[in-house]
Amino acid sequence: MSNLTTTAYTLSADEAAATEDLSLELARAYPSFGDPVLLRDLPRLAARLPLGVQHFLREFQLADRDGHAVIRGHRFDQERIGATPEHWRGRGRPGPEFPEELVLMLYAALLGEPFGWATQQDGHLVHDIFPIRQHENDQLGMGSKELLTWHTEDAFHPYRSDYLILGALRNPDHVPTTVGELDLSSLSAEDLGILFEPRFHIAPDESHLPKNNTIASEEEAARFATIQKMIDERPLGPLLYGSRLDPYMRLDPYFTSVPEDDPDAQRAYDALFKVVDAGMREVVADEGDVLFIDNHRAVHGRLPFTARYDGTDRWLKRVCVTADLRRSREMRASSASRLLG
Repeated sequence: MSNLTTTAYTLSADEAAATEDLSLELARAYPSFGDPVLLRDLPRLAARLPLGVQHFLREFQLADRDGHAVIRGHRFDQERIGATPEHWRGRGRPGPEFPEELVLMLYAALLGEPFGWATQQDGHLVHDIFPIRQHENDQLGMGSKELLTWHTEDAFHPYRSDYLILGALRNPDHVPTTVGELDLSSLSAEDLGILFEPRFHIAPDESHLPKNNTIASEEEAARFATIQKMIDERPLGPLLYGSRLDPYMRLDPYFTSVPEDDPDAQRAYDALFKVVDAGMREVVADEGDVLFIDNHRAVHGRLPFTARYDGTDRWLKRVCVTADLRRSREMRASSASRLLG
């Protein structure tokens, strides 16, 4: 495991109370994330968060150095939130945890713009992450028994998140999230050059497939056309990008393939995998913790655990954040839409 340190901010009792009060106030003032006024107002509302938190996230963003950070000490009301659900389908929106979702969306507004996927969890902007029995062996956030292989979130997609926010509503078993960053010292100059070239294919992960979403019309089925095109055409791309001295990465080993006639690319990929895998570390997001992942600088996964399916299991909320919403305009139904697909 790596000696990578976690950049962290712990809310004071007053800051935690003020954040909770703000989230409850907004949950009364706005009906849901389907309200365009709420999405318009998010940056203004985020300015009401404690100044210490605002400065912490601004520094995390501008420094462009750390792959992850944590804000600890939120007061997430367990009685109001209720039991961990059995499935994300069929749940009323907003649910009783709407205030906690609002906290994550306010944080998203400090880093950029929250967005979602028409091809993921039926287009909800805030995703649920908890174990689902029929997915316990799958490479999904809903899995449990199998190791969730480390990855860049939506690594296959050109408009993937700049940041990922994971808020722990509960984690009684202290299930670790795994986090890894890139150490260039073990990569040769030749391999580094190859990794910047478009010689690798990353397939869409299964959370974006029709079988893991609800499709009730031709219009909903059409949302998956772009995903299917990526599967069929198998476009090649680089695994590293940005500065050659301090690269960003997009990695998803479980869904990555290298052309059989390109042994040099395979060698470079194997070397990169070993470097990142050797540097993985465990970060436990316990109840009241919010984990921020820079999706350019860090990969993340999850260790296996035994789910109980009794309403007490680990329950996280996930929000995707982009620094530039306009760059995905071609894949959104309108300029007002936050859903890609």
